[in-house]
Amino acid sequence: MTGPTVLKNLRIIDPSRNLDEAGTIVIGADGRILAAGKDAQNQGVPEGATVKDCKGLVAVPGLVDARVYVGEPGAEHRETIESASRAAAAGGVTSFIMMPDTDPVLDDIALVEFVQNTARHKAIVNVHPAAALTKGLAGEEMTEIGLLQEAGAVAFTNGRSGLSDTLILRRAMTYAREFDTVISLELREKYLGNGVMNEGLFASWLGLSGVPKEAEIIPLERDLRIAGLTRGKYHAAKISVPESADAMRVARSRGANVTCGISINHLSLNENDIGEYRTFFKLSPPLRTEDDRVAMVDALADGTIDIIVSSHDPQDVDTKRLPFADAADGAIGLETMLAAALRLHHSGQVPLMRLIDAMSTRPAQIFGLDAGTLKPGARADITLIDLDEPWIVSKDMLLSRSKNTPFEDARFSGRAVATYVAGRCVYSV
Repeated sequence: MTGPTVLKNLRIIDPSRNLDEAGTIVIGADGRILAAGKDAQNQGVPEGATVKDCKGLVAVPGLVDARVYVGEPGAEHRETIESASRAAAAGGVTSFIMMPDTDPVLDDIALVEFVQNTARHKAIVNVHPAAALTKGLAGEEMTEIGLLQEAGAVAFTNGRSGLSDTLILRRAMTYAREFDTVISLELREKYLGNGVMNEGLFASWLGLSGVPKEAEIIPLERDLRIAGLTRGKYHAAKISVPESADAMRVARSRGANVTCGISINHLSLNENDIGEYRTFFKLSPPLRTEDDRVAMVDALADGTIDIIVSSHDPQDVDTKRLPFADAADGAIGLETMLAAALRLHHSGQVPLMRLIDAMSTRPAQIFGLDAGTLKPGARADITLIDLDEPWIVSKDMLLSRSKNTPFEDARFSGRAVATYVAGRCVYSV
């Protein structure tokens, strides 16, 4: 428990209330928000409060990252729950959803409870486990959705693997509907999607096997049809091509309860960044063309794409310093998601309110988390941002145990300068 805190002279952006105004945030001793906005200045300062002048800073609801891979249990050398939480705090992320791709897989109650207990004692941000949709992520036998949800799982996913058995998917979505929980899947058709980068001229020049757009579009259109059939809640974890955004629009027009996300990498980078076989840019889905990237930015701006995720996926030297075709997919992203997203604000492509909504309010709504708002009574999870602070990403400054960032030496304007979780400052520059 911390004492009361008053943050004054802020610009406050709260998408949950469509609020963008100058004001003050008053945090009570119980770690909850007493007031946030221009009216908060009239509240008076609670007795014994710490008052901080935040001139020039923007306060937003703490960011919520809905797709984070952590090595613990089983691959703690890549990332632990504790190290991921420190990386999250440095990136302004106050809550994240941890994927079940661990060893052993998060497919039973004891493992979901292990994640929660470890997070309670070691993490400095809120960690929410997503449970495996099928046992061992093998795609053959459904897990106990009701019991896992009761134990604390906030969503169900098959992790890095898609789900090829349509009957299992139909049963799982029908069953999950009864518990009002979300099924979130990655989209990679296993036969078409066995290439190593985006299919096209550039892949031909590099002599690498390509992944066509259809490897994403076909499973997405199938999943959207099953979501319509079962009336279940479905979330496409990471889309990357404009045809996928079109499919989302059509499914919603038919009344399906569907949402989708995109990795920050696919809003910031394109296939040309791979250059001469740079494996830190080997991702799933693969980086697409510049035209695709621009179309995805537009789909984010108009709300077709609901949320941005970091898709934080720590890989070590053994899995990345290999020939491009043999290297593992994935990049870390908790610490750079916000700064990379702010490029879209500075370029005028996406309004700041929509960006914060996509990284905070909307993911909290989709997955039913106590987060994503600065309204009075809410838990004081707050990110303070300096929109214009220039900085350069260097490997030495990264708090993640793995250093596989595609943004090494990138120049950014804007970053999280302080992160509060339940009213307690867990990170400051």
